[in-house]
Amino acid sequence: MSVHASDRPALLVESRAMVMIGVMAATTMQVLDSTIANVALPHMQGTLSASQDQIVWVLTSYIVAAAIMTPATGWLAERFGRKRLFLFAVTGFTAASALCGQAHNLIEMVIWRFVQGLLGAPLIPLSQAVLLDIHPQSRHGQAMAIWGAGVVMAPIFGPIIGGWLTDNWNWRWVFYINVPVGMVTLLVLAVFLVESPRRDRPFDRTGFLLLALALAALQLMLDRGERADWFASPEIWTYLLLALSGAWLFAWHIPAARHPFITPLLFRDRIFVSSLAISFALGLQLFSTVALLPPMLQHLMGYPVVTTGLVLAPRGFGMMVGMMLAGRLMRRIPPYLLIGTGMLLSLVAMHWMAGFSLQMDWRPIAWSGLLQGFGLGLAFSPLSATAFRTLPTAARTEAAGLYTLARNIGAAIGISVLTALLTRKTQEIHALLGRHITPFAPTFNGLAVTPYLTFPGNPVLALLNGEVTRQAAMIAYVDIFAMVGWLGLAGLPLVLLLRHRNAAPSIAPESEPVL
Repeated sequence: MSVHASDRPALLVESRAMVMIGVMAATTMQVLDSTIANVALPHMQGTLSASQDQIVWVLTSYIVAAAIMTPATGWLAERFGRKRLFLFAVTGFTAASALCGQAHNLIEMVIWRFVQGLLGAPLIPLSQAVLLDIHPQSRHGQAMAIWGAGVVMAPIFGPIIGGWLTDNWNWRWVFYINVPVGMVTLLVLAVFLVESPRRDRPFDRTGFLLLALALAALQLMLDRGERADWFASPEIWTYLLLALSGAWLFAWHIPAARHPFITPLLFRDRIFVSSLAISFALGLQLFSTVALLPPMLQHLMGYPVVTTGLVLAPRGFGMMVGMMLAGRLMRRIPPYLLIGTGMLLSLVAMHWMAGFSLQMDWRPIAWSGLLQGFGLGLAFSPLSATAFRTLPTAARTEAAGLYTLARNIGAAIGISVLTALLTRKTQEIHALLGRHITPFAPTFNGLAVTPYLTFPGNPVLALLNGEVTRQAAMIAYVDIFAMVGWLGLAGLPLVLLLRHRNAAPSIAPESEPVL
């Protein structure tokens, strides 16, 4: 059975398998670096002579730079060619990683992390666009399953790998590890990736600066909010006003611009816009959950770092299975049904997590993580393929940049807002529970500890306060898990907007290999 002409790849390459290895290595390297440095911060702090507030700029500089440059990927790829941009980004990212590893003070580290974020930002949208172009449309689901495995699993295993490298080697190896991976990636892409057509489109400086202002201010507000006491700080209000002003001016500028920085026609595509909204929601749910669970396991339940990684590992395994299964099922089942089923399974897992307690063992955490990972994996691959289904091939790189940006903004907002809510709810619940810790409470009738409750600063009172704080934090965690589940349920109807009259599953010949 021959492949129909309309189902041929948009970009013909000599070895599809080698190109996939190259782009997946680049994707994993970039995503991994956004989280792998987190656990090494305390070790960097001493070496670089930085305070706790100063050392977080190692993370902030990378995040802000990546947010600024991600939307520019489409224009850069058209102007210089996708292969040339890919090779330049991999080379620069690898070199910046090596320079981060040899940094001797905080200023050097922040500068090279900013450069690393700028040069690494195009890697994810470029890799997604390349994988879509080298596969026929009937294989897009499987291609996105492989791509998604690197995107969503790297943040889960990043802290584990970073912790192992820091404990067994040195925090500098968190960055040096990118050098051999980057060199192999560069060699593979230079040999096997072919250049895409170029188009000399004028650069919209005004649009780029306005969007960069909005994104940078938003990221700074989210990253600095908790440390600056949110809206009690003039700094956070400044970031908010800059973000809103930049976004409002950008929205007014783009429709009237002669050569807009982002093509307005993308936002007229219902399926693409709906996919952006769902990608935002999945980013919020996945990455905020992943960020909240490790401190819960380590601080409240006393799990070591290695045990925490092992307990959370089933979530990554579930994602991998869900993505691979979705890649196969897309050939027979409409994608929107797979996306809806995956989101629903993830919400069931969130409901399960809302029943966590301090008396449980590791099993509920592992099994709920496996279910949530499987559900998100089942939704992620079809969504990544469906988002570009009705767009012209030439718009894929620009659209991939926006798709990546939506997911990253969802993750940033989710982590910042839920972390702030966790702190506030813990304080409120602690105050509520503390009202019952008095010498006259029925709980302490007949107990020998009752006289000690009237003396502030004694060990018994400190132990009681610690346990009340622990219980309050656990209640706050389960409340937040329940809230995220209800928010996800409210966004489930968005899946219906992904239906398309030509979106029936296309049957590819069984004999054609995936790679």
